[in-house]
Amino acid sequence: MDIVILAVVIAVVVIGAIGGLVVGSRRKKPLPKPPPAAPDITAPPAEPHVGEEAETPRDETRRTIEEVDLPSGSGATLAEPPFVEELEVPQLEVPEPTAGRLVRLRSRLSRSQSALGKGLLTLLSREHLDEDTWEEIEDTLLTADVGVQPTQELVERLRERVRVLGTRTPEELRGLLREELITLVGPGMDRAVKTEPPSGKPGIVMVVGVNGTGKTTTTGKLARVLVADGRSVVLGAADTFRAAAADQLQTWGERVGAHTVRGPEGGDPASVAFDAVKEGKEIGSDVVLIDTAGRLHTKTGLMDELGKVKRVVEKHAPLDEVLLVLDATTGQNGLIQARVFAEVVDITGIVLTKLDGTAKGGIVVAVQRELGVPVKLIGLGEGPDDLAPFEPEAFVDALIGD
Repeated sequence: MDIVILAVVIAVVVIGAIGGLVVGSRRKKPLPKPPPAAPDITAPPAEPHVGEEAETPRDETRRTIEEVDLPSGSGATLAEPPFVEELEVPQLEVPEPTAGRLVRLRSRLSRSQSALGKGLLTLLSREHLDEDTWEEIEDTLLTADVGVQPTQELVERLRERVRVLGTRTPEELRGLLREELITLVGPGMDRAVKTEPPSGKPGIVMVVGVNGTGKTTTTGKLARVLVADGRSVVLGAADTFRAAAADQLQTWGERVGAHTVRGPEGGDPASVAFDAVKEGKEIGSDVVLIDTAGRLHTKTGLMDELGKVKRVVEKHAPLDEVLLVLDATTGQNGLIQARVFAEVVDITGIVLTKLDGTAKGGIVVAVQRELGVPVKLIGLGEGPDDLAPFEPEAFVDALIGD
């Protein structure tokens, strides 16, 4: 029994000694080092400055909000916003009335009178009207682009009447020549532009011609003529091949409040014409004017395409007018163009442009004889209101002068 107790005591002593050694070894372990302090970073040298920025900053006296003098008044005054100029809305132009427009433009038309009117009066006033004089009269008429057959008819009538009358005072000669020229021009032809179909639908007018005759400008001026007469107009920009044609036509329309229907550049002109007529019907417009692309009368494919435009438009309604625009300065070449266009699209009227001095007035007679259709409008200048309805009496009066 004593031996067991002694063994237990020895075991307790040994365990205690081992425990003290373990604790002591733990206490002797070094503590972990504290984290290093943030390193000192040296700022890079400042960039060099020039002028006042290179000076050493100075101490400035600063005031508190209580020390600042506020503007007197019951409340703070807001600064006025800067003045901004308002864009002016373009005003619609008021075209000149069409009644008597050709009379007002008579001075421009009379610039071409020396080749025809004055020349004939000078020859007829000679004391002796022999065969040579009558040949000179014929040459004067032919030079003025009157045409061979109309020239022969006019000379025959003049010879007969001069022979019957006997006396030839200046007043008598002028009256005689005036009567015969008016007869030659054709006072009985219907020269009204048909824009009032009996069905109540919009009047449909298609403008055709070769390159450079002024179709787009003529279409814009015709819109002004119609607006001046109190008509509402829709413009169809079916000239999709010339880049500026649609923009040009739209500008003409905006000046007088006419809406323009246009398509993509290089698009199908027949589609644009179709949409223009459709929109004109939907909005209840009085007239739809369709501007077509200029084309050479010798190009069969282009002329066939013009016929396609006409057929597509007539799916809505028949065309009321097909106006052929001719340059009055081209003379006999214009007659050839007119003949070809008349075969493709039934021409109902002629518009003669550039009839303001360089042209020869006889082309009016020649083109009417060639096509059997009347000259309905003439262009006498570059101004917006220089397109006038053709009036035979005023035209002849301008040719022969006072």
